[in-house]
Amino acid sequence: MTRFLSLLVAVVCAVAVSSASAAQAAVSKNTPEAAVISFYTWFIQHDSDQTYPLREPDIERYVAKDTVARLRNDYAHAGPPNGVDYFLKVQDYDSRDWLAHMQVQRALMLGDVAIVAVSFGSQNPVHVLVFMKRLDADWKIIKIDDTWEYR
Repeated sequence: MTRFLSLLVAVVCAVAVSSASAAQAAVSKNTPEAAVISFYTWFIQHDSDQTYPLREPDIERYVAKDTVARLRNDYAHAGPPNGVDYFLKVQDYDSRDWLAHMQVQRALMLGDVAIVAVSFGSQNPVHVLVFMKRLDADWKIIKIDDTWEYR
């Protein structure tokens, strides 16, 4: 009888854990972290194709429309802010290394804004902070900042 109860408890626990894992996997597809990984994978792959992703209509799948419009205007009039790519905060990078060594931290929630820290590269990593809001049921980038000292 005790073996039967132990087996029953083990089966119930296994079912509960697998159900929770399946539910978590379904939810995690629409998280700020997943959106950041999806964006940077798309961005770096398209940037490496000798096109600039800011010009692509698909960028609005990842970045808020107002942010895209302001960035396009800024690039048209003055070039990239601070002389570096707005999304990566560098002029040059190794796309293969950055795709292979992208580390995304868990989002910090401040009201309706998610802040996701991202590191790129295996040597001398570059760090950025990605600010996101849920717009039309999707997490969209509203701003990206660097971690440099104030100059």
